Amino acid sequence: MTENKTDSIQLSVIIPVKNEAANLDECLRSVDSIEDVVVVDSNSSDGTVEIAQQHGRRVLQFDWNGRFPKKRNWVLRKYPPKQPWVLFLDADERLTQEFIDELQLILPHTSHNGFWIGYRNWFLGRLLQYGDPMRKIALFRVGHAEYEEIQEESWSRLDMEVHEQPVVQGSTGMLQAKLEHYDKRQLRDYYARHNEYAAWEAHRFLTLKSTQQLNGRQKMKYKMLAWPIFPVIYFLATYIFKGGILDGRAGYLFAISKMFYFFQIETNIFALKNQGQTNS
Repeated sequence: MTENKTDSIQLSVIIPVKNEAANLDECLRSVDSIEDVVVVDSNSSDGTVEIAQQHGRRVLQFDWNGRFPKKRNWVLRKYPPKQPWVLFLDADERLTQEFIDELQLILPHTSHNGFWIGYRNWFLGRLLQYGDPMRKIALFRVGHAEYEEIQEESWSRLDMEVHEQPVVQGSTGMLQAKLEHYDKRQLRDYYARHNEYAAWEAHRFLTLKSTQQLNGRQKMKYKMLAWPIFPVIYFLATYIFKGGILDGRAGYLFAISKMFYFFQIETNIFALKNQGQTNS
């Protein structure tokens, strides 16, 4: 690591991981200038911890008991970040110098307590420049946000907040600079993860009692999941109307994959409803 750290950002970076050896090295290289970086692991077996230690980064181990809190809220509560701002960075994401420069300019003076972040998304080795843009709240002022608390003891297999958004006390802004999103794991891992995500989304859809704390994008998603034709609508909107077709074959395959992901969610919803009727 370099000796000159970027102290003026006043930023802590938390990287939740599990078996991320394929991605973690490049992710940690991208945050080399940040002083406070913590890797939160879930008993990886592929050398993930060793990579973090080679970079001289602190590693915490998280063992989920199936109840609240999950990994991100757990580290916020048990090991509060040292800096006023915290960025949750996935192992398949990388900081850019442009992103760091914007943080240095904005964070010392902003009145916002959280920020939406956009991503330059790579799929099958190609940068996707069109289609539905990826964005999420992953940067917020410490003490002013936590991830949604969802009662899921009886059905969740995910030990980390994946689709839960931070609930920010106060206003949020949008950063102009984007992170790089480039997953170097095998394609089968991509589909395996989305199988788990689809099952979680279906349970979440059926147990959601109020949309009050959801952001606009979440509200729209859960509203449209009730429409059987929604996956096709999503494909047409992202691939045709938002220009995904201009990303060539990779853009087509990405849009198809997302369409089938929403089909998976709807299939899980249908199956769970039938199971409930059968068991009643």
